[in-house]
Amino acid sequence: MVLIFLRSLVFNLLFYLVLIFWLIFALPTFVMPRSAIMTVARWWARSTIWLMRVICGTKVEYRGLEKIPNGPLIVASKHQSMWETFALVQFFDQPLYILKRELEWIPFFGWYLKKANMIGIDRLAGGRALLAMTRRAGEAVRRGRQLIIFPEGTRRPVGAPPDYKSGIGQIYADCGVPCLPVALNSGLFWPRRTFMRYPGTIVVEFLDPLPAGLSRREFIARVSTVIEEATGRLVEATRREQAELFGRVPNTTAKA
Repeated sequence: MVLIFLRSLVFNLLFYLVLIFWLIFALPTFVMPRSAIMTVARWWARSTIWLMRVICGTKVEYRGLEKIPNGPLIVASKHQSMWETFALVQFFDQPLYILKRELEWIPFFGWYLKKANMIGIDRLAGGRALLAMTRRAGEAVRRGRQLIIFPEGTRRPVGAPPDYKSGIGQIYADCGVPCLPVALNSGLFWPRRTFMRYPGTIVVEFLDPLPAGLSRREFIARVSTVIEEATGRLVEATRREQAELFGRVPNTTAKA
């Protein structure tokens, strides 16, 4: 555990140094098309994933890449870690996020979010503001963007009961495009609320797309079922592998 602690410490230090490097490197993109800042974002994601593999011994396996459709899309991902917030960017040409408005106030980082036309939202806003956000997301997706969204709204500890928000159904209905569910086990290696990073293999599984046109109730039921079943399978398989290798597994499960 001492070695894992030291590796985690080094990784987190370099993580922020690399982020600062890319923030400076990306300055010219302010006078370039939006695609330029998204290219830099992909480079940042890949460099961070490489850094985690080299320092922490955390590899990544992607499954089901052939299932990713072209064009406008909703990407509904399980959310266990900060890791997937940047790692998924590399697979889409026009990714779109709905994020806390406060992130846009961060110097440089927030400015890049605005340059990339991400959608900031005030979580305390009333229903009218939320409906406006949904309409804006729908318009952007219909113009060809891929909306990456976390249906539970926030990171959930590994093993916590699912908590899918009803708003995902409204967004799906307004966008009128297919939805790509994503399962993963990242919370076992990059747990929330701790700087510890564990060795092993993060698995990201792109599942069969759900077609457009489902009712909101049917969509929420189907997307939550397929994501939770696949995520449970990935987590269980990883825990068995860790038990065989180390005789125990890291305590990365937190209280909900």
